[in-house]
Amino acid sequence: MRRQAMVMATALLLAGTAAAQTAGAEAAKVHPELWPTAKSPTAISDAKTEARIDALIRKMTVEQKVGQLIQADISTITPKDLETYPLGSILAGGNSGPNGNERSSAADWAKLVGDFRAVSLRPQANGIAVPIIFGVDAVHGHNNIPGATLFPHNIGLGAARDAELIQRIGAVTAAEIAASGIEWTFAPTLAVPQDLRWGRSYEGYGADPKLVAEYGKAMTLGLQGALVAGRSVSEQHVAATAKHFLADGGTFEGKDQGDAKIDEKELIAKHAMGYPAAIDAGALTVMASFSSWQGVKHHGNKGLLTDVLKDKLGFAGFVVGDWNGHGQVAGCSVTDCAQSINAGLDMFMAPDSWKGLYATTLKQAKDGVIPAARLDDAVRRILRVKYKLGLFAEGQVNRGNVSAIGTPDHLAVAREAVAKSLVLLKNNGNILPIKPGAKVLVAGPGADNMAMQSGGWTISWQGTDVVRSDFPNGQTIWEALGKAIGDAGGKATLSASGSFTEKPDVAIMVFGEMPYAEFQGDVPTLDYQPSEAADLATLKTLKAAGIPVVALFLSGRPMFTNPEINAADAFVAAWLPGSQGAGIADVIVAGKDGKTARGFTGTLPFAWPADAKSPVENPQFAVGYGLKYGDKTVVPPLSEKLGVDISAALNVENFFSGGRARTPWTLTVVDAGGARPVESPPVSSPNGLLATRSVDVRAQEDGKSFVWSGPASLNLSGPYADLSRQLNNSFALRIDWRIDAVGGSPVKIALGGAAFDISALVKAAPIGQVSTIKVPLRCFADAGANLRQVDYALTVQGDKGLAATLLNTNVEAVGENLPCPPAAK
Repeated sequence: MRRQAMVMATALLLAGTAAAQTAGAEAAKVHPELWPTAKSPTAISDAKTEARIDALIRKMTVEQKVGQLIQADISTITPKDLETYPLGSILAGGNSGPNGNERSSAADWAKLVGDFRAVSLRPQANGIAVPIIFGVDAVHGHNNIPGATLFPHNIGLGAARDAELIQRIGAVTAAEIAASGIEWTFAPTLAVPQDLRWGRSYEGYGADPKLVAEYGKAMTLGLQGALVAGRSVSEQHVAATAKHFLADGGTFEGKDQGDAKIDEKELIAKHAMGYPAAIDAGALTVMASFSSWQGVKHHGNKGLLTDVLKDKLGFAGFVVGDWNGHGQVAGCSVTDCAQSINAGLDMFMAPDSWKGLYATTLKQAKDGVIPAARLDDAVRRILRVKYKLGLFAEGQVNRGNVSAIGTPDHLAVAREAVAKSLVLLKNNGNILPIKPGAKVLVAGPGADNMAMQSGGWTISWQGTDVVRSDFPNGQTIWEALGKAIGDAGGKATLSASGSFTEKPDVAIMVFGEMPYAEFQGDVPTLDYQPSEAADLATLKTLKAAGIPVVALFLSGRPMFTNPEINAADAFVAAWLPGSQGAGIADVIVAGKDGKTARGFTGTLPFAWPADAKSPVENPQFAVGYGLKYGDKTVVPPLSEKLGVDISAALNVENFFSGGRARTPWTLTVVDAGGARPVESPPVSSPNGLLATRSVDVRAQEDGKSFVWSGPASLNLSGPYADLSRQLNNSFALRIDWRIDAVGGSPVKIALGGAAFDISALVKAAPIGQVSTIKVPLRCFADAGANLRQVDYALTVQGDKGLAATLLNTNVEAVGENLPCPPAAK
């Protein structure tokens, strides 16, 4: 699912002409005879259950039926609301937790689910009571709960090439989800990413559709268990969701929620193979993708949702939407979209739009805009799954054994998965494994960083706020390496900067991508650290000191790292391993006997690029590559040519959106004590005069809240950018923000060092509402800014009492003659 940005841009669909839309619809026409055949197991239901469903549907009011089609998020609904609105489902998005606490315990979750379910099971006036079904994004373990078992993200599991392990991971994950009283997870992801610039690439198992199909079957069986006729899914299992249907990994240029501009044969061959396998294995639900095929949004594509998925693929469960994804369908809004239901969507995911959507959908059902047969079919599918999960009062399956969270046997499976996910790209001089008795320097920003090794979808949606204490039963990579090295008679020293007082025998440099999830993880090229390559500098410094270096790279995708590979003697792709750092030590640190607990067995699930271009046309290391101990392969010096014009690919116009600074720009908070990157906790300026946190405004974590308690500023800085073209074309600096409090001191903004006083604009802005200011670039140029070399795209300086939430900052063309604000004093 998403805990992603809510309603994303739909320009291809909504801004095109009617003729273009007609052409897109024709191109998106399906031919079911070309598709593979599948069928949900007969055990998904039985004659007795179907008879119960028949009787229930006959008695249900249209209000109750429509309610079944709508799912709300816990951040916007209470159990009491179900007394008035008989909704069929509740979800907890990536930033939602019981009582607003993202770090709630399993017991807190179980109580919350129980509270919602208890209200839904109270018979209404007609004697009908239909239990809610509760869903959550548990995509690499039950990642919502501190102390749960956290597995490597899917890309790492793909490197393991072990379907039996995947099924065991599914079973462990299901047991822990069920332990918190929840019966439905939005997994597995069956995407086959084609362009690794996509921020969700790590949710894909690999580039091989056959591997995705094999894993889709294994994970479905692990999560649900094999379906048995006449029996409910057990108390240790949960419903799976095959997602995102379809080709979410095939969008043009890897754009999240974008358009797959491919023909039907490629759509089937590359992107559909996981679904027959998951359906045959009994997947109870399928999630529609945000994305489009040939310009037509999947949430409104009847050919795919009905003619293919339900008819040709024989899917008998229900289709759920993604986070307000129905609002992207042509002619729809988040509160009005009969088109989606008529196309074959069975349940809207309407986290915050549920109330308005319920009202309009009810009217559409009563008016016949949604035919009664289509309404009843959607309700039947939802009830079928609820019966199979044992949610009804008769034969109810009781989940909520909180003692199953993070048990030692579960953690052992995660540790095994970490070890099997590692891929050895280079081991010149057999520097690995680390020898017993060695003096080892462990360096780099990822060495002692639970957030970096866990990645997105951990505790919160983007995973940026994860701290060590969230997983007391885990180990950071440093902790694991330090213990293993010490146990082997060696000495380990931690230095994030790579500095040392005593020269080590070997250094292990742990570095890589900061946490991200969908949308916010999209990048313009595959170049790692396109500006200020600090990690490469550390590697080179260690090498220059005559120290053998092991590079341990944390990432959600293969990236262009030839310079880093050249600067290291050994290079390990460690992906996003999760909380069990010991799995890494098991492979790279030898014990006193000179042997490691495990060897390298992982191989690349995607090609590793030889340059920064994507899709990867010129792999440095092919799919399936992976060295093992004892291999004689010596990796020669690699080309460090980027293969793309980084200056052309460099983002010089969009500085901040989606809740974060856009690459290559960096957001920092500054006061008299110095500067600090916002992405790194603690999220306040050094002297604490400017505090920031991620907030939801229009979508999840799409804003950064800034609260001043003294003189301080926020800065968006980056490499020198040439804005002269934009200056010559009458562009302006645009800031979309919400003023939350004004304060009494001047507010100043600057670009390229030229500053203006915008206090009057701030005071005129409506408090608590999103507003926009625009300052022409010519104002900054006239004030002395060199727009050919802009390193500070935005500075906002304020003082005590000011509070604002930043949503977007960019430069854009304006068609009006805007005045310049007063110059700052």
